[in-house]
Amino acid sequence: MRLKRKILILLLLFFFKINAQKFELGKVTIAELEEETHPKDPAAVAAILFSKGEVHFEYSQTQGFQMITVVKNRIKIYKKEGYEWANQKVDYYIPNDFNEVVYFSDAVTYNLVDGKIVKTKLKGDGEFDQQINKYWGQKKITLPNVKEGSVLEFEYKIVSPGIGSMKDWNFQTSIPVNYSEFKTYIPEYYVYKPSQKGFVFPKVTVESNPKSFVINSSQRTGGYGLTAVSTTFSNDKIDYVETKTTYIAENLPAMKEEAFVNNVDNYTSSISHELALTKYPNQPYKPYSTDWETVTKKIYENEDFGPELNKTGYFDEQINELIKVSKTQDELSVAIFQFVKAHVKWNKNYGYSCNEGVKTAYKNKIGNVAEINLMLTAMLRYAGINANPVLVSTRSNGVALFPSRNAFNYVISAIETQNGIILLDATDVFSTPNVLPLRDLNWFGRLIRKDGTSLQIDLMPKKLSKASLLMNFSINSEGIVEGTIKVQYTDHLALNFRQKSIGANIDDYLEKLENENNSIEISDYVRENELEIGNPIIESYSFKGSKDIEIINDKIYISPLLFLTVTENPFKQEVREYPIDFGYPSETKQYINIEIPEGYAIESLPKNLNATTGDGIGAFKYSVGNSENKIQLAIISSINTAIVSSEYYDVIKDFYKLMIEKQNEKIVLKKI
Repeated sequence: MRLKRKILILLLLFFFKINAQKFELGKVTIAELEEETHPKDPAAVAAILFSKGEVHFEYSQTQGFQMITVVKNRIKIYKKEGYEWANQKVDYYIPNDFNEVVYFSDAVTYNLVDGKIVKTKLKGDGEFDQQINKYWGQKKITLPNVKEGSVLEFEYKIVSPGIGSMKDWNFQTSIPVNYSEFKTYIPEYYVYKPSQKGFVFPKVTVESNPKSFVINSSQRTGGYGLTAVSTTFSNDKIDYVETKTTYIAENLPAMKEEAFVNNVDNYTSSISHELALTKYPNQPYKPYSTDWETVTKKIYENEDFGPELNKTGYFDEQINELIKVSKTQDELSVAIFQFVKAHVKWNKNYGYSCNEGVKTAYKNKIGNVAEINLMLTAMLRYAGINANPVLVSTRSNGVALFPSRNAFNYVISAIETQNGIILLDATDVFSTPNVLPLRDLNWFGRLIRKDGTSLQIDLMPKKLSKASLLMNFSINSEGIVEGTIKVQYTDHLALNFRQKSIGANIDDYLEKLENENNSIEISDYVRENELEIGNPIIESYSFKGSKDIEIINDKIYISPLLFLTVTENPFKQEVREYPIDFGYPSETKQYINIEIPEGYAIESLPKNLNATTGDGIGAFKYSVGNSENKIQLAIISSINTAIVSSEYYDVIKDFYKLMIEKQNEKIVLKKI
C-alpha cells in the first residue's frame, strides 16, 4: 500500500508540474528579461525558453479535412551573436490546388527599460513573402528592436490542403531549448508513421477522444408544371475518434558543430510523420509511403521526373554524332557526360523534380539538378547504356533514414556495368565518374529503374584520394629558408582543389596562400592539368621565409614541415556521439629534403614512428634519415574509411594527437 501511495504522489506531482507550466505567449516575466546568461550553457548566444507546436485537422465543407499546424515560440537573446534569431522563416508548398498558406501573428520583442517591460510589435515592413521556385514559397519576419537581453515571441499558422506529411518537429537546435512540446490530433481516417532520430528522446503520451463534424446538404424538390420549388436542408453529424499524441522534452543542450560532421541535423533530436494509410468509411484502405519501393515508384511516375526521361528529340542529332566517333561504351559514356557538363550550366537549384523541363534547360543552356542529371540519364539510355537516376539527400538536407518522398532533394545518374556502378553528377564541371561533389556524399542514395524497382546505393567513396608533396629547402646561418614545393592531387582532393582555386584571380590566390602559410614569399608559381580533369592537378612554386626557424644561442631548431605543420587537434570534445565523417578516404605522402647550413651539424633528429589505429581505419608512418649535410623525411598518413563510428572517437582523437605531436618535433642543429 505504501508503494502504491508513493507512486500515486509522484504521478500527481508530475502532472501538477506539467499543468503548472502553461507556456503561453504574452506572459513574459521580468526574471526572464533580467537573465544574463543561460543557467546551463553560459556560452549560449540565445536560448529557446519554450517552443510549442501542434498539428490538428479541421473539416471543410468544400475541401474535406485540412491540416493545421500552429507553432508558438519564446526566445531569449543573450549576446549580439544571437540577433539572427530575430529572423524567422517558414517554407510552404505552392503547386496548383494544394497551396499552403502561412500566417504570422503575435510577433513581439520584449525589453526591460527602467525596470518595466516594454513591448515592440512587428510592423508590416518586417514581414516578407517570396517564391523560391515553382513548388515552394517562403514567409519571413524580422522582429524589431532586438537587443542583448531581449525576449522574442511569435506564432505562425500553416493551413495545408494536402495531408501527405507533417512538418518535421525539431526538439533540439543550435541553441539550448528549455522546453519543447509537440502535439498531434489525428482523425481515425489517417495513419501516420512517426520516425524519431537523435540521442534525446521525448516523453510520449497517447489518448483517444470522441470528435465529430457536420456535413450540411440541401435538396431541391418540385418545380414541375405548377408545383412550387422547395428546398430541404439537412445537417449530418459524423462521429469519429481522434488520437492525441503529446511529445515533451526539457532541458535540451545546444547541437554544436564538431570537426568532421557532415550535417549536425542528422543527429538532432526530432520527429517526422509520413502518411502511411488512409481508411475512409465504406472505402478500401489506401496505402501511401510505407516503404522505399512505394516512395520511389510514386516519384518516378511524377510528371516532372519519369516522363522527362522519355524525351529524346531535342538532343538526338548531337548524341548520334558522339555515338559515331566513340569506339567503346566507356568512351561514349564519358563523351556524353562531358557534353552535358559543357552544354548546360547548373543554376544552383536543388530538387529531384524538373522546374522548366529538360528540353527548356537544353535550349537555354541552364537548369536545375534534376533537369541536368535526368537529361544526362536520358542521353545515356538513348546511346544504349544502362543508366538510371539515383535519388540523393545532400549533406545539407540530412541522411534519408526513413521512407518518404521528402527524404530526397537531389538526383544524380548511375551506369550499371558488370564491374559495378558508376555514379555521375553533371552539375559540377570538375567532377569525374565516381568522383562526386562533396554535397552528394551522404551515406546512401536510391537508384530507380524503369520498372519502378529501386536499389540502395552506397554513395561513399572507397578509393583513396591522394595528395603527394615534394619539398626541398635549404637553411642559411641566419635562419632564412628557401625552397620549392610540388604538390599533386587526385580524385576528390583534385576536385576540391579545382572547385576552390580555378577561376579565382591568381594574384588573390597567391596572396591568400602566402598569408595562410606563415607569410612566406611565393614565386615561380605554376599549375598543371587545370582543365584536364581526368588527370591529377599539380601546383608548384618557390618559397622563401624565416618564421618557421628558431635560432637560440648556437642552435637552430627546425620544424621539418615548416608552414605546413598542423598544430591543433580538430577533435576537442571529451565525448562524441556523432560518427566521424571524413567525406572520402585519403592518403597524404610528404617527402622533405633539407640542406643544412655550412658550419652546422645535426644534434638531434626525431625518431622514426609507425602507428595504426587498428581495424584498418588509419595509419601513420614517419621516417627520417640523413647523409652528410642533408636530411630526408618521409611522412605518410592515411584515413582509409570515409565514415567512422563514434565508438572509435577516442582512438581517432589520440591518433591525431600522436600525428600532430610528431609533426611538431624539432630537428636541432648545432654550430661546429
